[in-house]
Amino acid sequence: MVPLVQVEKLEKRFGEVCALDRVTFEVEAGEWIAIMGPSGSGKTTLINILGGLDHPSAGRVVVDGLEIGNLGERELTRYRADKIGFVFQQFHLVPYLTALENVMLAQYFHSITDEKEAAQALGRVGLSDRLTHVPAELSGGEQQRVAIARALINQPKVILADEPTGNLDEANEAVVLKLLRELHDAGHTILVVTHSQAIGNLADRRVELEHGRLARITVPSMAKE
Repeated sequence: MVPLVQVEKLEKRFGEVCALDRVTFEVEAGEWIAIMGPSGSGKTTLINILGGLDHPSAGRVVVDGLEIGNLGERELTRYRADKIGFVFQQFHLVPYLTALENVMLAQYFHSITDEKEAAQALGRVGLSDRLTHVPAELSGGEQQRVAIARALINQPKVILADEPTGNLDEANEAVVLKLLRELHDAGHTILVVTHSQAIGNLADRRVELEHGRLARITVPSMAKE
């Protein structure tokens, strides 16, 4: 089978700075990949390129058979809407919209809004009783779960998460980790940028970067069990 994600000799330069240096790896459908490494190692740059938020300087990125490096802005917008679900550390919810409306916002890219479907997505993350609450009325963990519901609403091929528990306390981190495990068990493909060894240990594999280079790919002991 052809891997769902193929990264081949990927490079990204910002002037004289080489953020990614000939990084190569593959991701199979249904895998949970933790992208790890020290600050400045290129983790967020990599996830931004995979999500079509930035362009590579060289190399290839193929997601679900589509090479994304040379796509124009309109094509990238369609790619993000069709194939990618984003979960960010900062949540990025619209403050004056309810939880339900924030999830429905992702559907606008498809010119379709389905309130029942959005409510079901929120129910899936345990927020059936928070549909009409705006972000200020939700805890950090609840806001992140709204963001996860929004990421799932268009049934993406890949979920990209950048430090999804970075702004959460221990209790809410456990809730989000449990949700990520359930999504993985349901067959979703997940790539998570993280400093957390706990998240890294839950992944099927860890892609570890150092100074923009692929240092190693490891299989956590918990993933082997």
